[in-house]
Amino acid sequence: MISFIETLKSGKVLVSDGAWGTMLQERGLQPGECPELWNFTHRSSVFAVAKGYVDAGAGMILTNSFGGSPIKLAHYDLQGRAAELNEAAAAISREAAGDSRFVLGSIGPTGEMLMMGQVSEEAVSDGFRLQASALKKGGVDAIIIETMSAIDEATIAIRAAKDATGLEVICTFTFDRTVQGEYRTMMGVTPAEMVKAVKDAGASVIGANCGNGFDQMIDVVKEIRKADSTTPVLVHANAGLPIVEDGKLIYTETPEIVAVKARKLAESGANIIGGCCGTTPAHIRALVKELKTA
Repeated sequence: MISFIETLKSGKVLVSDGAWGTMLQERGLQPGECPELWNFTHRSSVFAVAKGYVDAGAGMILTNSFGGSPIKLAHYDLQGRAAELNEAAAAISREAAGDSRFVLGSIGPTGEMLMMGQVSEEAVSDGFRLQASALKKGGVDAIIIETMSAIDEATIAIRAAKDATGLEVICTFTFDRTVQGEYRTMMGVTPAEMVKAVKDAGASVIGANCGNGFDQMIDVVKEIRKADSTTPVLVHANAGLPIVEDGKLIYTETPEIVAVKARKLAESGANIIGGCCGTTPAHIRALVKELKTA
């Protein structure tokens, strides 16, 4: 199978998968429970999430390893199992994807702030290196560093992943719209600042995930494209902005609504489109149908 970077050169819009956390919660994952531990304790449920997206037509799926850095796993006293939990996550998605779909090894933020001295750069780098190596051992095709908000942590993660694996690295940030109408991360990073930093660090694909629905992501992609007109852009958008009903977050945009907005997102310059919070295999199936001619 040729690399997904080569596939993108054809001009085809690729469809990724949807939410993992909310899907695992539907299968019984409880608040405060470690999702990555489910790769051993509830392997069939994790596999079912991955296979659900494959069956929906996604051309690439992620792994259940978002919080798999040793620093993050230390909150569950599982830091010593980081390698095996990540390798298992990759193996599950690889099995579900087979040889015809791409698998992206998910790496999320540590939850600690480097600028506040909560953790050292060396510890962060070592943790990301270990995680990326284990994901590669489990069979991923590339690494996706996602939901980032700080340039320092993101660039450390990119360099660590590339050094440890030699694989292509994708990096996405999460942006919020300010009262002034700008898009910035919680650390104040703009889309243009993100583009320069992550490309300089070695990312092959840039983009945004979570925090916004498809409407807002169109604006974010336009900002990215002002700064860079050629680098492939990946977007994983929520199923709209959530509302609270009976103490629960509800995502209101249906697969049909999301599909129409996804075409506009592709027209704005997104090359890989998938879902984040609130999206399901039904949403991905609708995206595949809508974007097959994009």
